[in-house]
Amino acid sequence: MAHARGKKYSSQATRLIALSFGGVILVGTLLLMLPISSKSGVSCGLVPALFTATSATCVTGLVVADTLSAWTLFGQVVILAMIQLGGLGFMTMLFYLGTVMRRRASLNQRLMMVSSFNLNDMAQVDVLVRHALKTTCFIEGIGAVILIACFLPRYGLSAIWKGIFIAVSAFCNAGFDILGPDGGGSLMSYNQNPVVLLTVAALVVCGGLGFFVWEELIEKRCYRTLSLYSKMVLWLTGGFLLLGTVFFLGIELPNDATLGALPLGHALVNALFQSATLRTAGFYSIAQNGLADVSLVMCILLMLVGGSSGSTAGGIKTVTVGVLFLALRSSLRGEEQVILRGRTIPSSKVLAALTLVLAVGSGFIASSMAIAIVDQVPYLWAAYEAASAMGTVGLTVGITPELSTFSHLVLIAMMYLGRVGILSFSIAFLGRGKEVRKISYPNTNVMIG
Repeated sequence: MAHARGKKYSSQATRLIALSFGGVILVGTLLLMLPISSKSGVSCGLVPALFTATSATCVTGLVVADTLSAWTLFGQVVILAMIQLGGLGFMTMLFYLGTVMRRRASLNQRLMMVSSFNLNDMAQVDVLVRHALKTTCFIEGIGAVILIACFLPRYGLSAIWKGIFIAVSAFCNAGFDILGPDGGGSLMSYNQNPVVLLTVAALVVCGGLGFFVWEELIEKRCYRTLSLYSKMVLWLTGGFLLLGTVFFLGIELPNDATLGALPLGHALVNALFQSATLRTAGFYSIAQNGLADVSLVMCILLMLVGGSSGSTAGGIKTVTVGVLFLALRSSLRGEEQVILRGRTIPSSKVLAALTLVLAVGSGFIASSMAIAIVDQVPYLWAAYEAASAMGTVGLTVGITPELSTFSHLVLIAMMYLGRVGILSFSIAFLGRGKEVRKISYPNTNVMIG
């Protein structure tokens, strides 16, 4: 009975999460289709509005038109609201409003919050949600103040809105910017300003750590007392950042189209920024279409990994990859259990990680091949765009605006599945108990390898 009830709540939570994101996208699409949203004074049309609304709500950052040039202040406010709702999770906002109104959340709502933050139980979920929102406002506020100070000399009073917009977009790992296409777009005009790049990179990493990790860091304030999960997140996040920084510095330093044109110190900062933005942020300080082919492959891999569970980031998540590597190590050693620091990782978690990676990998390969075939673009470029959409990153080699309507719809589907699909997957596995078969079948041998 408990198992059936858990599956019921899991199914309801999955549907409600999917519908909540779909509802935000629908409302955002309708608002962006209004003439008041477009700087041209006429409606932008269904597909551009749907693409932008999906990208904002799924905190991706892929665009079919430059955000500053295409949208009015009203349109930009709509986009920013969708970014914030998408980053925190629409149901999280509703949950918080319920607590403010002193309405106790139902069991189903609590299950959704546990799933959104990828927790193991419902204890203290109210406190975690409140702290998540307060932490978000605090970090975004600090980032906005620093960015406003950096933007003021160039943009004057408009720097206030630009700083707030980019701070929220960076913490939510969205990648939208309103600096305009001058200088190459995004943050390329600031690629020799380490304060801007390091501030945005810090916001991206903070948003990608996950609210559960932040809760532990604030509460315990000591690395040794952190849970094994939080330690894994910190180690893996640092490891992927270091790996990306060293790799891009080594490969792109001789490349004049990217890091080669910069002084060594600035090249190092830009290599770090490139590694950080691949945590699913979508900002860029160097031309992505100028990267070497091997760098594009590394970008694709890091984009698909993404950030950490229960965060604003997308991707299959760092700990998922960590668990698979631990399983590989155990298998090579001939061990039947996956063990880390005296703790056994359940086989169900290993299977869930493997299932997620295979599902995301299959979607990525199918979508990238479809884009390459339909639009006749180099496969590596198509794969870059598909990985950016699936991992909700937002980086592009510049081909997205020129792609066909079919490819735009494919990317829309990948952005939605990359954000909502993985959330739903987490909920499904969280609410699913162990199902014992009533019939036992005999074993059979199959050849592996």
